[in-house]
Amino acid sequence: MTILVTGATGTVGRHMVDELLQAGRRVRALTRDPSRADLPAEVEIVAGDLTATDSLLPALDGVTGIHLITFGGDGYGPLRNGPEIVESAVKAGVRKATVLGGWDEGTLEPAVRAGDLDWTFLQPTEFMSNALHWTEAVRAGVVREPFGDATTAMVHEADIAAVAAKALTEDGHAGRTYGLTGPERLTTRDKVRIIGETIGRTIEFVELTEAQAREKMAAEGQPEELIDFLINVFGNVPEEPNIVNSTIEQVTGRPARTFAQWAAEHADAFRA
Repeated sequence: MTILVTGATGTVGRHMVDELLQAGRRVRALTRDPSRADLPAEVEIVAGDLTATDSLLPALDGVTGIHLITFGGDGYGPLRNGPEIVESAVKAGVRKATVLGGWDEGTLEPAVRAGDLDWTFLQPTEFMSNALHWTEAVRAGVVREPFGDATTAMVHEADIAAVAAKALTEDGHAGRTYGLTGPERLTTRDKVRIIGETIGRTIEFVELTEAQAREKMAAEGQPEELIDFLINVFGNVPEEPNIVNSTIEQVTGRPARTFAQWAAEHADAFRA
């Protein structure tokens, strides 16, 4: 079996490649710039862009399983060509698909459901890797963010990949939608504290007002649409996606990784 991983150089995709290699599968990685992929030598790296369906056709040759993401392009916007992607995959002989998406559907998800694929949807809550945007602030000793008591059940990106790999390499996952969480709910303050404990420093947390947060994000170059999204999500954290569940352990056979584990793995990034 050859499995095609789209978004292979991304946060989840790199872990996905490793999981599939460990499972003894042939892996083909789709990336827009193969020269910058930096993936293991065993991986077949091919050029392609999810937003351009014709560019996927060579990559689909001989593929029986595919890991899909729901966005593409420089702006990471929702895919507009979902039906074409699914039609091309089915014609190429793809049988299984995992879809890593959010809570708002684009064109790909309904096309996958309607197509002739054994699909599994992955709907993770907040990625632990989101904390990497605090790198410079942690090094400076002060993290300034709004909504200090906002609580999420952050999930390790490697656990998302592990579930996807199981769904593509084992039976019993077709037609399932997996909401994926970490093992605990943490506030923004908790996350900053845990990073500090991991690197042996006390990191001050300064809570911003919504207006201050908007000003800070705008100064950082964030587009207004993204600012509105972040303020809405963390100002009104959705409850259901952040109810801790045991799906990762049920699918993979081991507990979900903690944020403390993630912080230890990335400690060097936060050290000054």
